[in-house]
Amino acid sequence: MATQGKLARTEETPLAARLKEEIARDGALSVAAYMHACLADPHSGYYISHQPIGSAGDFITAPEVSQIFGELLGLWAVAVWQSMGEPGAVILAELGPGRGTLMADALRAFRSVPKFLASVTVALVETSPALRAEQQTTLKASPAPVQWCKRIEDVPAGPLILLANEFIDALPVRHLVRQDGVWCERCVTIGLGGAFVFTAGEAVQGDSLPPAALDIDATDGAIIETRPAVAPLLSTLAARARHAPLAALIVDYGHEETGVGDTLQAVHRHRFADPLAMQGETDLTAHVDFAEIKREAHALGLTAYGPMPQGEFLLKLGLGARRDRLLRQARPDQQAAILSGATRLADPREMGLLFKALALASSGLAPPPFGDI
Repeated sequence: MATQGKLARTEETPLAARLKEEIARDGALSVAAYMHACLADPHSGYYISHQPIGSAGDFITAPEVSQIFGELLGLWAVAVWQSMGEPGAVILAELGPGRGTLMADALRAFRSVPKFLASVTVALVETSPALRAEQQTTLKASPAPVQWCKRIEDVPAGPLILLANEFIDALPVRHLVRQDGVWCERCVTIGLGGAFVFTAGEAVQGDSLPPAALDIDATDGAIIETRPAVAPLLSTLAARARHAPLAALIVDYGHEETGVGDTLQAVHRHRFADPLAMQGETDLTAHVDFAEIKREAHALGLTAYGPMPQGEFLLKLGLGARRDRLLRQARPDQQAAILSGATRLADPREMGLLFKALALASSGLAPPPFGDI
């Protein structure tokens, strides 16, 4: 994502007006409820009403940077299928598949493994009508069957390989803020001037505290983030894993250890924006706490591998060799884009370090490719 400064507030959006009415009627919204409304409101939520990805949108994801990303994740899926014993029917699902670019590149890679291509059915889990329409266009010539689901629970039963690239970061994040020696729910309310502002809500204690809050000795003003939606997502995967082999690959930006800090951010037209402005018009995300995912996964009986920096992970999967092969086949005017795309994916100063890969697998399944992560 570009970081060319922060945009100023603009006029009030229809969603902002409805949220103000809700706050006036029912009281302050938790940060998680606010983020959910901004992204998923059925009438004006960002992902419901926008096509966010690409140069004409608000941000660029790794599959849009280089075709190599989707091709390598596709070959990772093939290797996982082989470790499962090459089942004759396998589901390859993607959570939040964007414009379908990653899956299109993966499907191209599958052509080199005809047996896998004959076994796989693609399931795209997508809630955005605009993005679903674009995915259907992108994948209209798919060599494998493709189906769409609104929820992961709707993905057909059987052996499952799951990809989730920049999906977790958009799940609503909960904030707790330390105040007078106790943790309080951080909320969004309306300030004296009529603008949205953060405020400390009710104290959160005892069994209501997430594990992260119990392990951190923080000073007043400190903020911790958790993702309530992670637990049910992993519970769904763990339930499936009891009946059929499962492996999942999560690639996202975030941190390896739980700590304090507010990472909630908004992006609009490739620039950072105010997360309390332009409700429904900006993309809201927060850094992924990979330690939280691993704790939840282990508690549910799943095995976790990683996280590993994205650059290192892609290089282990063969990024350098694939880049060099593309360069040999490319025209001179295409070579610069191939080089810059591969560099952006792997360079620690760009996406290579902040973005990380975490693999999850069902009990008894062989470690996924490069399972030393």
